[in-house]
Amino acid sequence: MNRLSQPPLSAPLLEQTVDWAIASRRSIRAFLPTAVPREEIESILEVARFCATGVNMQPWRVHVISGAAKARLSSAIAAIDDDPLLNEHLADPYEYYPREWVAPYVDRRRQVGWELYSLLGISKGDKQRMHRQHARNYRFFDAPVGLIFTIDRVLQEGSLLDYGMFLQSVMVAARGRGLHTCPQAAFLKYHEVITEVLEIPPEQMLVCGMSLGYADESRIENSLVTDREPVSAFTIFHHNNKETTP
Repeated sequence: MNRLSQPPLSAPLLEQTVDWAIASRRSIRAFLPTAVPREEIESILEVARFCATGVNMQPWRVHVISGAAKARLSSAIAAIDDDPLLNEHLADPYEYYPREWVAPYVDRRRQVGWELYSLLGISKGDKQRMHRQHARNYRFFDAPVGLIFTIDRVLQEGSLLDYGMFLQSVMVAARGRGLHTCPQAAFLKYHEVITEVLEIPPEQMLVCGMSLGYADESRIENSLVTDREPVSAFTIFHHNNKETTP
């Protein structure tokens, strides 16, 4: 791809297309078994690698898993996930979520959980069904392709910022090809078994996983569309030493 080439669409169509790809991205929790060709995956990563990265460090490492390899990883995680004794002392390789949940973040977390479980008919306190639903993460929600992302442990927080832009680029590029994704921090807890099964070298740290495939639009959980705060709620414009909101 020539990064200096002219856009393939007129300005209005280009704006609409890019905006659609970003805004239509959402976390899909049920996929069709339809295969995603390797060439398609490679084309997504080909585009995503052009995301911004400090001093061109490019900290991302991607493990693409499918078929028997994906089934083997899912089975290895499930064996631990279903055993409370094996699960008890597991810890994430880094702190993705806050140590103390405060408003408004805890409210947003509860809201999305309530909305998802309501759609699925899972009542509050039904721990068995909650566990089964959460365990679907480790089957990549039946997507044909799983992505595991790692980063060199010597890198610092700035490289995780770069990584976030890379992940977003992967998801937006997938939307442009009619595919959907689900980025998953749920895999962090099982970083040791993942690195063992995939033979990831110890100097690499797990960042997250991601499901990739075609959404099963017949599944009720895929009707979930989370809300977002308006621009006015998180933006301050500074002009002539005065603060204004949108």
